[in-house]
Amino acid sequence: MEKVLCQRIGCNSMFSEHDNPDGSCTYHEAPRFHDGMKEWSCCKQRSHDFSLFMDIPGCKTGKHTAEKPVLAKAAAAPKRPVPVSAPTPVANLSSKDSCSRCRQGFFCSDHGSHARQLNPKPASSETKPDIQEIQPPQPKPQPKNVVDINQTQICKNIGCGQSFKEKNNHDTACNYHPGPPVFHDRMRGWKCCDIHVKEFDEFMSIAPCTKGWHSADPA
Repeated sequence: MEKVLCQRIGCNSMFSEHDNPDGSCTYHEAPRFHDGMKEWSCCKQRSHDFSLFMDIPGCKTGKHTAEKPVLAKAAAAPKRPVPVSAPTPVANLSSKDSCSRCRQGFFCSDHGSHARQLNPKPASSETKPDIQEIQPPQPKPQPKNVVDINQTQICKNIGCGQSFKEKNNHDTACNYHPGPPVFHDRMRGWKCCDIHVKEFDEFMSIAPCTKGWHSADPA
């Protein structure tokens, strides 16, 4: 007698009708799948991995069968009737908001002669409150400093510090650093001439790199 494959889940054995005693088949009943978890409904054994799930030994015994078992479907949860919300009663179905003529700005005998304006005009400038813009106070002009050309002054350009008289001032009278000074990682120097030293005394001794007019007003 030709042997056939048992169709019970978890068995996978070959059998013949003449050699099929009771208890020769071990199998599982219907599986359950939920949120990535696989579980046998008969023995409650479970696994996330499908291969490991199928390798779980059967927990039921019986005879082999060549017919595929009808798996019991999980009872579907009864559908709850979806409550249909009753339409909200409208206070006045024939109000201006629901009237097509009023919405379009036409005359409507049902709602009076004053239809709603589609584009209400903005309030005129006369109805706006009088808001005065506060202007920041203007700085008072500084009076010009009248200097006697024979008066001795001190040049405030960085690196100069010499005394001078305006009558002797010219475009190459002053030697200075336009700067700015640079202090970084214990180095001191001038950006204008790109000279950097470690000691502050050396920094103050760096020769000026630019010529120009003496100036008694600090830059």
